[in-house]
Amino acid sequence: MSRTDDLQRIRAALRAAAEAIRPYTPGDVAWERKEERGDPVTAADHAADAVLRAMLPAAGEGWLSEESVDDAARLRCDRVWVVDPIDGTREFIDGIPEWCVSIGLLENGEPVAGGILNPATDELMIGAAGSGVIYEGPEGPALEAASAPPAPTGGASSQDRGTAHIDAPLVLASRSEIRRGEWRRFQGRFRVRPCGSVAYKLGLVAAGLADATWTLVPKSEWDVAGGAALVLAAGGAVTLADGRPPRFNQRNPSLPNFVAVGAGPGGRARLRDAAAALDRLLIDLREISS
Repeated sequence: MSRTDDLQRIRAALRAAAEAIRPYTPGDVAWERKEERGDPVTAADHAADAVLRAMLPAAGEGWLSEESVDDAARLRCDRVWVVDPIDGTREFIDGIPEWCVSIGLLENGEPVAGGILNPATDELMIGAAGSGVIYEGPEGPALEAASAPPAPTGGASSQDRGTAHIDAPLVLASRSEIRRGEWRRFQGRFRVRPCGSVAYKLGLVAAGLADATWTLVPKSEWDVAGGAALVLAAGGAVTLADGRPPRFNQRNPSLPNFVAVGAGPGGRARLRDAAAALDRLLIDLREISS
C-alpha cells in the first residue's frame, strides 16, 4: 500500500509546526504548569498544536494530542493522528536542543507512519510501513535509514556512561533516570548516552544513530506513537517491558513503559540480531521491575 499521501501530509505538517514555533526562543520562553499533571507548557506548544490539527486529520480521521482536549470519537475511527506538538518541552524551555515535533498515524490501533522533526538541529526522520525511514540532517543528502543508516558522529562522547567498548550497543536514556542512578546496573554492558525527548530518542534509533532506548516510567501514546511507527518502519522492534506489544488508541492513552530496539546496519539482515538484543534487554528490564 502506498503511503505517499500520508508522508507528504506529515512532512508538510512538521515544517509548518516548526514555523509556528519559530517566534519563540528556546531557553528564553515563558511557561506555566498544566493543572492536571503539573507538566510545563508554553505558547509554542499551543501554536504548533493548532497548526497540526488544521493540517493533519481529514474527514473521518481521529485526533489525539497532548495539547488538545481528548475526544472519545477517536475510538471509533480506523485512522487516528497522534501528535506531540513539542515533545521535550522541558528541554525547549531550558534551551537544550533535544526537543522535537512528533507525528504518528495509527490504523486500527497500529502505528503505520510517522515523522519527527527537531527544529533545533534541523533533523527530520520520516517513514511508513513498507516504505522504510528517511533521515535528513543538516549536513548533506537524505539517507535511507532502513538500509544504510548514518553512523553516529564522534564515536563515544564524553556523555557515554560506563566502560563499555566502542562497539557495544548505544542506548539512549533519560537524563533524570541517569541522575537517579537507575542506569548504574548497565555500566560496562552498554554505552549509555543521556538524551531529552523520548520521541527524539526513538527517531534516532529508527535512523540508526543509536541502537536502543527504553524507559520504565509511564509514557503517553503521544510521546511514542510517531517514534514507534518509525522504528517499526526501519525494521526494528517496539514492546512493553514484559514482552507484550504496545496497544495504541486506547481509552486511557497511557503505556506503563516502553522499549525500542533498532534493526541496525543492513536493515532486514539485522532483524535476528535486533530480536536477540531485545530479548537481553527485556530480561534486564524484568529484573528491574520485579
